[in-house]
Amino acid sequence: MDWLLDLYHRHGDWRDLTLVMLSPIFAVFIAMEAWRFRKTGVFDLWDTFDSMNSGGSYLVADLILLVVLVLPAMGWVYDHRLFTIDVTFWRFVGLFFLVEFLYYGFHRGSHRIRWFWCAHVVHHGSEKMNFGTALRQSWFYPIAGNWLFYLPAVWLGFEPRWVLFALSLNLGYQFFVHTTWVDKMPAWFEFIFNTPSHHRAHHGRNPQYIDKNFGGMLIIFDRLFGSFEPERDPVDYGLEHPFYTHNLFWLNAHEWRAMFHDMAREKSWGLRLAHLWKPPEWRRHGNGFKELAQREQL
Repeated sequence: MDWLLDLYHRHGDWRDLTLVMLSPIFAVFIAMEAWRFRKTGVFDLWDTFDSMNSGGSYLVADLILLVVLVLPAMGWVYDHRLFTIDVTFWRFVGLFFLVEFLYYGFHRGSHRIRWFWCAHVVHHGSEKMNFGTALRQSWFYPIAGNWLFYLPAVWLGFEPRWVLFALSLNLGYQFFVHTTWVDKMPAWFEFIFNTPSHHRAHHGRNPQYIDKNFGGMLIIFDRLFGSFEPERDPVDYGLEHPFYTHNLFWLNAHEWRAMFHDMAREKSWGLRLAHLWKPPEWRRHGNGFKELAQREQL
C-alpha cells in the first residue's frame, strides 16, 4: 500500500478523505444498531460482511480513480470555467444545494439508464435495511462516469475539490437514512429532508416503490419532479432480479455482464447499443445474469 500513500501525498487533499474520516462514526452506529436489533433479523452476518467488504474496497478504488481519472478530468473542465467562484460560507451553502440537485439527476439517471445502473445496482443488492447497507458502493462508479453529473458545478466556477467535498458531506448524511431504527421524523422534517422512511421506500422492490425518492439530503426535488412516494406498505428490500453471491468481484460486476449478455443476443447494432442508455428493464432476456450465475455457481 506504500504506492497508494505516495500517490495520495503527491496529489491528495484533506477533502478527499471526508468519508474515510467519517468511517469511525459509521462503525460505531453500525455496532449500536447491530446490538439493538441482534435478535430481530435486521442484520445477517454474511450480508453485513458483504456490505463491509464492498464499502472498504470502494473507498480504496474510489481514492485511486479520483486521483488518476476524476480530478484530472474535472480540472480540465475547471480550466474552461465560466466564472471563478471563491468559496465563502454562503457560497458553499449555495454549492451544497446545487450538488443536491445534481445528485438527484445522478441518482435518477442511475435507475433509468442501464449503463449507470450497472454500477448503482450494487447498492440495492442487500435484502436488509440497516446502516451496513449504506456501505454497499460500486468499484465502477468513476469508470461508469458518475462524476459527469457534477461537471456543471465545476464549469460554473467551483473548484472541483469543493464540489466533491459537498458531495461527500451529502453522502455522509445519507448513511444515516439506511435504517429501520427510526420510524417517522416530524412532519415538517419529512416534507423537506430525505429520511429513513423515504429511503426505505427507495430500497423497496414493491411496485409502488420502484424508482422513487431519489433525493440525497433533501426530498424536495422528488416532490417537484413527481418521483416522491411515501412509505405506507411494508417494504420488500432488494432487487427485482436478485443476484446471490458473496464473491466481491461479482457483487460489483454481475450487472455489467448481464448487460453485455443481453447486448450480444440482439441481431442489430442499433438494438445492442440501445441497451447502454435504455432503462434496466428494457428487453432483458430472462432474468439477465440469473441463468449464468446458476450455471457457473458464482
